[in-house]
Amino acid sequence: MSSTSSSQPHVERQQKPSWASSLVSGASAGLAVDIGLYPVDTIKTRIQSRQGFWATGGFRGVYSGLGAAALGSAPAAALFFLTYEQAKARLPVKEGSFLLHGCSAAMAECVACAARVPTDILKQNRQAGQFGTYREVISHVYRNFGLRGFFTGYGATLAREIPFGFIEFPIWEELKVYAAKLQGREEVTPFGGAICGAIAGGIAAAITTPLDVVKTRSMLSVKGAEAGGATFLKTMMRIVKTEGPGALTRGMLPRVIQVSSGGIIFFGVYGWVSEMSKALGSRA
Repeated sequence: MSSTSSSQPHVERQQKPSWASSLVSGASAGLAVDIGLYPVDTIKTRIQSRQGFWATGGFRGVYSGLGAAALGSAPAAALFFLTYEQAKARLPVKEGSFLLHGCSAAMAECVACAARVPTDILKQNRQAGQFGTYREVISHVYRNFGLRGFFTGYGATLAREIPFGFIEFPIWEELKVYAAKLQGREEVTPFGGAICGAIAGGIAAAITTPLDVVKTRSMLSVKGAEAGGATFLKTMMRIVKTEGPGALTRGMLPRVIQVSSGGIIFFGVYGWVSEMSKALGSRA
């Protein structure tokens, strides 16, 4: 879904956000969505776990692991948008194209996941009820796997996030162009950008649900003896062999609900904070 030639002038007129604006906007957006929709994320994690939803707590303790999520969401989202905006400005790819937005999102995910994965290890193991406290998770992971244990699932996370970003962000950018035209503006409003983000995120979330299931299982594997040992493909094949192909679609509905709703919050907050940053910058 590459940009048409008629939309190119619109893209070129847009003011590119500064690195400071990208950091602040991204951190604010990431924190808002992760805290606001955390119970849905917990439900999704429990559905996707090997033990199943009810065995891992059902609807009880849906805020377990919230502290770890909050700790990791702001820096990860800040690094994502900083890298994304800088890559868009520097990659030698046609401005406004599907390829530019997809490649920029993929590069941004590689950076952001390095900050997100260690806290996701803590978060998802608490969500699934595998450990009672963060100290237990940290002690178990470090004692059995060393520092590398805190990056268990990094490859699986990238295998989910890169395709997700490659689908979501080009669609989001394209929808923003059309929405701005409908609004008769050079740039879409924050609310319009939020709706575009919800649509793009929902589509990407549904398509990448199997990758999300594998990523979740990789994160939860630190309880066993396979942390860092099972590849993404091996984990996927084991799920299909022992539970059937349908297991790869577990949690699709809550994932789509979470990402679509999160898109409204995430892209809305990002757009609003970006506009505020631009306004403050112009007054300085």
